[in-house]
Amino acid sequence: MADISSGVAEQFDDMPQQQEASTLGMWTFLATEVLFFGGMFLCYIVYRYAYPQAFAEASKRTLVFYGTLNTAILLTSSLTMALAVHAAQEGRNRALVRFLLVTILFACCFLAGKGLEYHADLKEHLWPGRHFRPELPTQAQIFWFLYWAMTGLHALHVTIGVGLLSVIAWMASRRKFSAQYYNPVDVSALYWHFVDIVWIWLYPLLYLINRH
Repeated sequence: MADISSGVAEQFDDMPQQQEASTLGMWTFLATEVLFFGGMFLCYIVYRYAYPQAFAEASKRTLVFYGTLNTAILLTSSLTMALAVHAAQEGRNRALVRFLLVTILFACCFLAGKGLEYHADLKEHLWPGRHFRPELPTQAQIFWFLYWAMTGLHALHVTIGVGLLSVIAWMASRRKFSAQYYNPVDVSALYWHFVDIVWIWLYPLLYLINRH
């Protein structure tokens, strides 16, 4: 079992204080991420209002199959991450490791699906620049620039999440957590749910609006 007393860093008086500080730190970090992605969403809204027809034509070229599949994958990964936290709260270490590994697997499936989608987009010349599809309006390149930027940054966050959850899974396999100390699992879950929420916003904006 985890040694609770040895897990307290020297700058904290006790474990509850350390847990509160780490949770507050993650929420503060996520607040800066909201501002970061919020700026990109604002750009999307402004340009979609300025060029509604071009954005409508551009969004019809996105691959709904991959977008829907990845949405289902990420929503399921949120469930397994929540189950991992629940297992940690109950001190079920083996279940914790299993749920973390399943979450990592779903994340890798998401990245693989995104890679296949990117490959298809490149083959269709849906990349802003000289070789962009000539039949689409010029302003459609703005949509596709935002598409690549927003989904690319999201995929980067998923990749970081894979690394983070891999470390947590390794720690869990070494029995570093218990029912009394599982804050790193809880904090990692906050990050992962944030990643999923960002995608829930990206999915309708990029794949569904003006589809018909």
